[in-house]
Amino acid sequence: MRVRFDQSTPAPLKQHLPDHQVQTAFELGWSRLTNGELLAAAEGKFDVFLTCDRNLQYQQATAGRRLAILVLPTTSWPRLRDRTEVIAAAVAKLKPGEYRELEL
Repeated sequence: MRVRFDQSTPAPLKQHLPDHQVQTAFELGWSRLTNGELLAAAEGKFDVFLTCDRNLQYQQATAGRRLAILVLPTTSWPRLRDRTEVIAAAVAKLKPGEYRELEL
């Protein structure tokens, strides 16, 4: 899958998703885009939007998108590092348009 990391998603997680094509907002030059602009830019170019922004569903319309959205519970890489297998499995199971908040 083509996975797009939001600015809040720890970049080291990228190494733990080897079965996917992962790009960060920074790599794409999208660091200054707002959440709405990021979602619009990612739609059609990526399959999954991975973020740590737990307010996203309240700030943006997430229903009706083809882009799957996975929300991680924290931006803390030390806390996520021990759960990379769970995160990778969640990414692999996402369906188009699905919105999911992952609890670790």
